[in-house]
Amino acid sequence: MKSLKILIVEDELVTAHDIRETLEKAGHEVTDITRNSPAALTSVRINPPDLVLIDIHLEHSAEDGIDLALRLLAKQAIPIIYLTGHSEQPTILRAQQTRPAAYLLKPFRHKELAIQVELAYYNYQATQANSVDPFLSDSLYLPVDQGKGYVKINKNEVLFLQADRAYVEVYLLNEEQKQVFSMNLGYIAQFFTNPNFYNLSRSLLVNLQFVERIEKNQFYVKGRKAPVQFPENNHKLFLQRFAIVKTPSRM
Repeated sequence: MKSLKILIVEDELVTAHDIRETLEKAGHEVTDITRNSPAALTSVRINPPDLVLIDIHLEHSAEDGIDLALRLLAKQAIPIIYLTGHSEQPTILRAQQTRPAAYLLKPFRHKELAIQVELAYYNYQATQANSVDPFLSDSLYLPVDQGKGYVKINKNEVLFLQADRAYVEVYLLNEEQKQVFSMNLGYIAQFFTNPNFYNLSRSLLVNLQFVERIEKNQFYVKGRKAPVQFPENNHKLFLQRFAIVKTPSRM
C-alpha cells in the first residue's frame, strides 16, 4: 500500500492527534489537522490530500462534516471517510448522499482505523477505474484472508449484519453458517443503500423484508429459528418501519 496524504477534520484535538499518530505509524502523512469547514477548505487548496477524514459533528464549525464533504466534492473528486459517534438513520442517509469511501463509528480501534483507511482508499480507486458501482450493484465482493481474496455477497439475500467487536457477521438467506469479515459495520453498511436495510442499533443492520416476527427486545427472520436480540428502547422506532395493525380498543 502506498503512503497516503491524509487531512484530518476533527474538533476534538486529543482524538485528532491520536489519529495522526496511528496513521503516521502506518506509514502515511497527515497534511493537516483542522477543526472547521473554512480551515479544511483552505488546507485542501494549499496542500491537496489523497483522502480526508471528517468528523460529522464539528462543534467549532457553522457547518457539519457532511456539509463540508459536499463543498469538497463540488470542487474535486476525493475519497471521504466519516468518523462519528452518530449512527442515527437520518445522519447515515445524509452521509450516503456524499458517497463516502467509509463510515467509521466511534469508538474504534486505532489498528482497525489504519486498515479501514487503506481498504477505503483501495475501494475508492477501484470504483473510479471500474464502471461497477458497489453502492448500486446487487452484489459485493468482500475481503477475506486478510485481503488475499474476495467472496461474493448478494445484497438481496442478506438477512441481517451484526457487529462483533472488530468483525461483522453476515447472515444470508438459505445459509445456516454466518460469514465473518474483518471490518467495521459502519463501513460496510454504507453499501446497503436499499431502503429495506435499517440500522436497528449501532451493532445491527437489518433487512426489513425478511423480518417475520417482532417482540419487545428480539425479532425473527425468515429461515432462522433463533431470535435476534436488540435494545428494547429501540422497539417503538423499529415498529414504525412496518405496517402494524393494532388490536382495536374495546368500547
